[in-house]
Amino acid sequence: MSSVRPSRRSSSRAHPRPRRLGPGDRLFLTVAVGIPLLALLVFVWLPALSSIGLSFTGWDGLTLSDIHWAGLDNYHQILTNYPPFWPAVRHNVVWLLFTALLPTPFGVFLAYQLDRKIRFSRVYQTAIFMPMVLSLAVVGFIWEIIYNPDTGLLDGALGRHIDWLGDPHLNLWAVLVASGWRHTGYIMILYLAGLKGVDPALKEAAALDGANGRQTFMRVVLPALKPVNIIVLVVTVMESLRAFDIVYVLGGGTGSKPGMELLSLLITDNIIGESSHIGYGSALAVLLLLVSLAAIGAFLVQTFRKEDQ
Repeated sequence: MSSVRPSRRSSSRAHPRPRRLGPGDRLFLTVAVGIPLLALLVFVWLPALSSIGLSFTGWDGLTLSDIHWAGLDNYHQILTNYPPFWPAVRHNVVWLLFTALLPTPFGVFLAYQLDRKIRFSRVYQTAIFMPMVLSLAVVGFIWEIIYNPDTGLLDGALGRHIDWLGDPHLNLWAVLVASGWRHTGYIMILYLAGLKGVDPALKEAAALDGANGRQTFMRVVLPALKPVNIIVLVVTVMESLRAFDIVYVLGGGTGSKPGMELLSLLITDNIIGESSHIGYGSALAVLLLLVSLAAIGAFLVQTFRKEDQ
């Protein structure tokens, strides 16, 4: 019985040689990968590392010769002897609670309603999501027109003259309403995308067990959207920490306006304000970075844990 040897041609077809990259391919990969990495290094990591180093110094930003080592003095001053820090922290916490308790549930409610295939759902989706397409600065300009005490739409509708942005007891809530208007559409789109991926068999099984629409959503569908819930939680935390543009516009370009103190504005005022305290502002930025990394780290841990399961 003779054995048949595979030909060299069939062997080469079964195991084709990997194609070697030519000079043009290497140049393309170098540019495609190198430029984003260089931009990330220059615009993200280098400023972040510089802020960490400057947070241990005292510097007014005028000349490099004025930089002097301050150790932990800036951090000690933040936590003990500098009054605007704690109002800013309180306002960031209020921002987080407001966003988590009002715009986020309202966005979930709108997603639930639009997922039921109501008439003109596409029109509603577009109208509600439209503010998300606009930048926060543009949203601020729109609401500045609405809140204008002389010709504003809101005062005209109420028939009263209210200084929405000048009253320290009202201005933060006015800004939160403007921010929530934009945030609601974002949450709605996230949950609409998540609802499209829910297995219809879960809803059918819940209906057979006698659950109504609300019970099915709260006890079956919403727990199945755990990845979306985690993303929304992280987005909400990050929105409350990085709030800057809309407050800067509505606050008249200053972070020291009573009632509108936020950590991001406090950092800006100390680094590029009239009286520069770059060491102190950098220490504030480092604290904000640590809180942001904690939120992102929690998100990554939950994601990897789900993949392992």
